[in-house]
Amino acid sequence: MAIYAIGDLQGCYEEFKRLLDTIGFDPSSDTLWLTGDLVNRGPHSLATLRLVHGLGDSVVTVLGNHDLHLLAMALAPGSSRTRKSHPLQRIARASDGDELIEWLRSRPLLHVDRALKKALVHAGILPRWSMKKAQRLAAEVESALRGDKAETLLRGIYGNKPALWRNDLKGIARLRYITNVFTRMRMLTLRGGLDLKTKGLPASGPMHSKPWFAVPHKRKDTEGVVGHWSALGYFRGNGVVGLDSGCVWGRCLTAIRLDCDENEAVPVSIECDALKALRQ
Repeated sequence: MAIYAIGDLQGCYEEFKRLLDTIGFDPSSDTLWLTGDLVNRGPHSLATLRLVHGLGDSVVTVLGNHDLHLLAMALAPGSSRTRKSHPLQRIARASDGDELIEWLRSRPLLHVDRALKKALVHAGILPRWSMKKAQRLAAEVESALRGDKAETLLRGIYGNKPALWRNDLKGIARLRYITNVFTRMRMLTLRGGLDLKTKGLPASGPMHSKPWFAVPHKRKDTEGVVGHWSALGYFRGNGVVGLDSGCVWGRCLTAIRLDCDENEAVPVSIECDALKALRQ
């Protein structure tokens, strides 16, 4: 029995299958953690989503920003972020599309395993939030997404403001901020505001800004397992293991075993052909 984590799939179906074979993943006994962004830029989003869904209870996945984009297209038609010609529309039109959308809609933003001392999230957790507070805030968005106000949420979560957290934030502004932290955050400004424009290496961001995980935080007993930041590639440090190694950009897809000593956990990567497939 083993617990593995794999970074952002982004529709890279063939590479995902090869990596599962490489690590010898057995869904009857092993558990797989996925960092979100199951779909979008890669060539086989529908097949990837079907494969993950078919793994049943052996897989734990959180929502990424691209997964939310798919949900917006399916559940908030006519919003500014949806296009009838977008490749993700194929998922909604598939014979099992409704089932896949409902399954994705029920995925969490944050998954915490206290026995393992690990927390799975797509982008990150605001340093000033305790783990209990982060779980409560994630639950606010999850409840809205799974309820009858899902369309309102999905129409309103796009945008970069507010940039600073306040406990008295209300309504869609509050839900947008929480969603941005868990699914889009990379860098924080000197004042602790979200810098949602920097996507490259930290040095490309504003002066005095830092990666969110380089800011002192309250969760030193729990390691974050994240994706989202492909420019960084695989990294481990500051209480975080980052697993988005840029498969969809033609680099690699990375897995690591979580239920062993950090010194024994050697990342396993395979080369990816997703970018090549998109260019053909």
